[in-house]
Amino acid sequence: MNITIIGGGNLGRAIAEGLLKSGQFPPESLWVTRQNLPLIADLAHLGANIGSDNIAAAQRAEVLILALKPQKIKAVLSQIAPHIPANCLLVSVATGVSIAELQACTNSEQSIFRAMPNTAIAIQESMTCIAASQSATAAQRQQVEDIFDLMGSALFIDESLMDAATVLGACGIAYALRYIRAATQAGIQIGFPAATAQHIAAQTVQGAAALLLQLGQHPEAEIDKVTTPQGCTIVGLNEMEFQGFSAAIIKGVMASHKKIEEIKG
Repeated sequence: MNITIIGGGNLGRAIAEGLLKSGQFPPESLWVTRQNLPLIADLAHLGANIGSDNIAAAQRAEVLILALKPQKIKAVLSQIAPHIPANCLLVSVATGVSIAELQACTNSEQSIFRAMPNTAIAIQESMTCIAASQSATAAQRQQVEDIFDLMGSALFIDESLMDAATVLGACGIAYALRYIRAATQAGIQIGFPAATAQHIAAQTVQGAAALLLQLGQHPEAEIDKVTTPQGCTIVGLNEMEFQGFSAAIIKGVMASHKKIEEIKG
């Protein structure tokens, strides 16, 4: 399967790295484009094809992933649309650009998908939410889901929730990293070297997530296991709540969602 990624920026190159690390695609079957080629030269060293000619790359694609900024995607898609093979699956990872808007730039019968991974896709740990056009068949949906499942966990959702998925899953990486950074700073203050504090904080977050994903528990069920009466955990949790911990996270997620709506106009 030939996969072309138009746009080798942070997310595009992360997807390329995830595909290469999956071991399921020969490097020579992957094409990545970017105008500033030196910035993706390392992908060529891994065996992938790189170039700046979007049309030539699109012509080879069986799966075409558009990893472009929202303000650029329509212009680029309109340019390459006549050259996209009819049976090619078109996948956009651009924030806020609807399937209908993408459809207007291309063949009306083209099967189009919107996917929202996060940058953990580079290490095959992404949460990727996917929406599909009505023309997409069950087999095509499965094909796209299988590709993204190789790089983490993929989930089909209604397109109306794609903005929410962007905030919770893609922006969510930054929220989680900011918690780890804050916990690391606190760890330094109570005596750990910086590297040790970061390792403890990061592994603890990974373990907490694994408990929920593997056991299917509600977070509070796991919290209850470590909050003994008059213990140090409940004191810390209560202080965080007094300072607005949960409220700050909820407000931050809502603010990010509002910003997407403002960008879309």
